[in-house]
Amino acid sequence: MLSTKVSHFLQVVTLLTLSNTFMSIAWYGHLKHKEKALLVVILMSWGIALLEYVFQVPANRIGSASFSVTQLKIIQECISLTVFVGYAWIVFQEKLRWNTALALVLVFVAVYLSMLGSD
Repeated sequence: MLSTKVSHFLQVVTLLTLSNTFMSIAWYGHLKHKEKALLVVILMSWGIALLEYVFQVPANRIGSASFSVTQLKIIQECISLTVFVGYAWIVFQEKLRWNTALALVLVFVAVYLSMLGSD
């Protein structure tokens, strides 16, 4: 049986991955449709961002039972950057460069370090 903390972590990661997928679409998806009026893409982005919050708010509620808000934010940033790099690769065909990959590894190290010493 998984410990409560591990269970919370897995739920948080799943929900934040979904949240950040919608966030990436809301923030950057319109760049593929520059012919659309700015007001239209703003309204579409707001609608998509609502889905971001549908997953982000419960992730932080669940996670706050086991993690500090600082730990939650560091986890979120790690997921956000990881999801974005994947999104940029799939949607914009950006190649993963060595320095970006190394930066992601260092972000994962930051998550690990933020978890040290917590119960």
